[in-house]
Amino acid sequence: MKYFLLIGLCSAMIGLHAQQAYQPNHQELIRSYQHAALLDSTASKKVFRSSVKPQWNKDGKSFWYRINTSENTWEYLLVDLVARTKHSAFDHQRLADALSRLTGKKAEAGKLPVENLSITPGNKKINILADKKWYAWDTGNNELLASDQIQEPSKIKERGWRRRQEQRDAVSPDQKYTAIVKNGNIYIRSKATGQETQFTKDGSPEQPYGEFTWSPDSKTLIAYKINYKEDKKVYYILSSSPGTTRGELKSQNYMQPGDEFSTFEMYLINPEKGASQKAAVDKFDIYGTPEIHWRKGNNQYFTFEKRDRGHQRFRIIEIHIPTVTAKTLIDEKTNTFIYEQRIFTHYLPDTHELIWATEKDGYRHLYLMDELTGKEKNRITTGNWVVREVDSVDTQKRQIWFRANGMDSSEDPYFIHYYRIGFNGKGLVQLTPVKGNHNLAFSPDKSHYLDTWSQVNVPPVTTLNRTSDGKKLMDLEKADISAFLKTGIPLPEVFVAKGRDGKTDIWGIVCRPSHLDSTKTYPIIENIYAGPQDSFVPKSFMPYSEMQSLAELGFIVIQCDGMGTANRSKAFHDVCWKNLADAGFEDRILWMKALGRKHSYADTTRVGVYGTSAGGQNAGGSVLFHPEFYKSAVAACGCHDNRVDKQWWNEQWMGYPVGPHYEAQSNITNAAKLRGNLLLIVGEADTNVPPESTYRFADALIKAGKNFELITVPGLGHSDGGPFGKNKKRDFFVKTLLGIDPVNRNNGELTHPSL
Repeated sequence: MKYFLLIGLCSAMIGLHAQQAYQPNHQELIRSYQHAALLDSTASKKVFRSSVKPQWNKDGKSFWYRINTSENTWEYLLVDLVARTKHSAFDHQRLADALSRLTGKKAEAGKLPVENLSITPGNKKINILADKKWYAWDTGNNELLASDQIQEPSKIKERGWRRRQEQRDAVSPDQKYTAIVKNGNIYIRSKATGQETQFTKDGSPEQPYGEFTWSPDSKTLIAYKINYKEDKKVYYILSSSPGTTRGELKSQNYMQPGDEFSTFEMYLINPEKGASQKAAVDKFDIYGTPEIHWRKGNNQYFTFEKRDRGHQRFRIIEIHIPTVTAKTLIDEKTNTFIYEQRIFTHYLPDTHELIWATEKDGYRHLYLMDELTGKEKNRITTGNWVVREVDSVDTQKRQIWFRANGMDSSEDPYFIHYYRIGFNGKGLVQLTPVKGNHNLAFSPDKSHYLDTWSQVNVPPVTTLNRTSDGKKLMDLEKADISAFLKTGIPLPEVFVAKGRDGKTDIWGIVCRPSHLDSTKTYPIIENIYAGPQDSFVPKSFMPYSEMQSLAELGFIVIQCDGMGTANRSKAFHDVCWKNLADAGFEDRILWMKALGRKHSYADTTRVGVYGTSAGGQNAGGSVLFHPEFYKSAVAACGCHDNRVDKQWWNEQWMGYPVGPHYEAQSNITNAAKLRGNLLLIVGEADTNVPPESTYRFADALIKAGKNFELITVPGLGHSDGGPFGKNKKRDFFVKTLLGIDPVNRNNGELTHPSL
C-alpha cells in the first residue's frame, strides 16, 4: 500500500514540475503585442444585434430602433405593441434609391445615414432625419422631399427621484413682502407701505444672514445666519502648454478632510409680528442649508433632514413655528457610517407619510413612515438583499418601482433586477425573472417595457414585456456573437470563492489568453478598484476589454469585489470603515489562491496588480502591506494619503475628525515597507486627485531608499496615463512578471498604429 502511495506522490510531483512557466521568446512576444493591438481595434466590432435603444413614437404604442447586422451594416425596425409585431420600419433599398436620386450621393440599403424617424404603423408617410437634414418620404409612391419641419418622436420619460433645489426667491408667495439683506442684516419691505423693517442686528458682511425660504402662507420667513469659510485651494502646473515657454500655475478650490465648512444657523421671522427667533436646532455644518418640507394644510409645521458631519447620524426634524421648538421624527445613528449618497426619502404630503431607505437591519430596505409621529407604519421590503434604487413612486396606486440585487440566492448576488411593490409591502411583482443583469426601458405610459439582460459571458437578450404582470410578449433581439467566437477569444470566466470569514462568497471574473497552454503556468494580474462607493466587477456581457487585451500578452487577468465594497450587506460594507488600507486584500488573496487550486495554470507565486484613482491607492498599498503575495504593482493617479484627497469621499469612509488612522494607513507614511516592483503614473493636470498625492509618495520612497518607476504625463488629467501609460503598464508587467525584456517601440519592432 505504501508502495502505491509513494508512486502516486512521485507522479504528482513529476506532473507539477512538468508544468513550466510560460515565457515567450522575443518573436513570440512581438506577435502577442501585435495580436492584442489587432484585437483592440477589431474585437469590439464582432458582436451584432446586441443593443436595442427604443425610440417611442408619439402615440406611445409603437417604437423603432436601429440594430447593427454586421460590422458595417445596420437596419431599422418598427415594433407595434397593439399588433405585437416586429418588422422592417421601411423598405431600406427604396429609401436608399430615393436618397441617392435626391441628394446625388450614393446611399446603400445597409448603411443608411438615418439618425431619426417620425413613423406610425400603417402610415405611408415618414419623416426622416438623414445626414442632419429632414425629409418627408411617401412610401406609397416613393416620393422623397426635403422638409423644413422638424418632428421629434416622443422620448421615454424616466421618472426617478431627484432632490429638488430649494427656491431662493426673496419675495413672499402672496407678494406682500420682500426680504432683503443690508450690511449682513435682514430687512423686510412691505409692498403696501414701502416701509422697510429691520429684523436682525448682529449680522455683518463677514457673517451675514441669507438663504431665504418663505412659508406657503407668507407668514414665516426661514433665514440663516451664515459663517462663511473660504474654500482652500490646491495647485498644479501645466509644463508643456503649446505656445508657452514657462509652466502655467493652475489652482482650484478643493476641500480636503478636516477643512472647515461654512455653517448656517436657522432663524424664523414673522413679518406681521415683527419677531425673529432662533430655531432650536444645531448649526448646519455640512452641505449647506436643508430642503424644507411644509406640512400640507398647516403651515405652522415644517420638516427638514439633517446630516451630521462624520456621516454617523441622520435625522428628520420637525419645527413647530409658534413655539420655535424642534421634534426629532427619525434619528438614525451608526457606529460606522451612513452612506450619504444613498440616503433616500420620498415625502407624501397628501397622506402625511414618507418612504425612507435605511440599512438599520443590515440591508438597505424601504420603510413607510408616519411623517407626523416619525413612527414606522410598516416595512415595504425585507430580506437578505439590497434595494439598489427607487425608479418611481406612484402615489395614486401606492406602488413603488425599484431595483434590487440579491433577492434570488441561487444567482450572482450583484445581478440587478426590477420590481414593483405596494406601500404596504404586499403585491411584489418581479419584472425581470430571468437570471442575469437587467436594464429596462419603459414605454411613455409605463404599460410596457423592454428588458435587456445578459451575464458577463452570456450575450444580451431583449424582450418586450407587459408591465401589469411582467409577462413576456415577444422576443426582440438576441445578440449574435458568432463572428466574435471565431476570433478565438475566450469569454470571461465567473469564479466564486470564500472570503476571510470562510462563509461569505467573493465574486469575480477571469480573463485568459486565447493562446493559453494549460500545461504551462501564467502570472496573475489583478485589476483592482476597492472604492467603497460601489461594486465594480462587470456583470453585463463583456466580450472584450482591456483585461482581455492584457491577458493576450500571457497573463491571467482577474477582477473581484472584496469586503469593504458596496451592494452587499451592511456588515460586508462596514469593513472599509476607517480602514481603506484594508482594500479587501484578505478576500482577494484567498480568492486568487482558490483560483490557483482550480486552475493549475494560474501561478499565485507571480501576482501583479494595477489600478487607477482609489484603485491606484489600492495598487500602491498592495506592495506595501501584502508584499508576500503581490510582486508588481502599477498605481495610476492614486489617492495615496486620504488626507490629500477630496473631503466628501474620504470623510464618508475614513470618518471625521481626522484621526491618527489617516496617517497610519497612508501609502506615503508606509513607503519604507515597499518590496517588489512599483510603477507610479500621474497626469500633471489631475483635478480629481491632486498630483502631489503621487509626488509625495515618490518623495517618501526616495527618502526610504526604494527603487521604483515614476511617469508624469504632461497635460493629462485624472487617468491611467492614456495610451502611453497603457503601454508602459504592459511593458512593466512583461518585464517584472514574465521575466523578459518588453518590445522596443523605438526600433520599429511594432508596426500597429496603437503601439
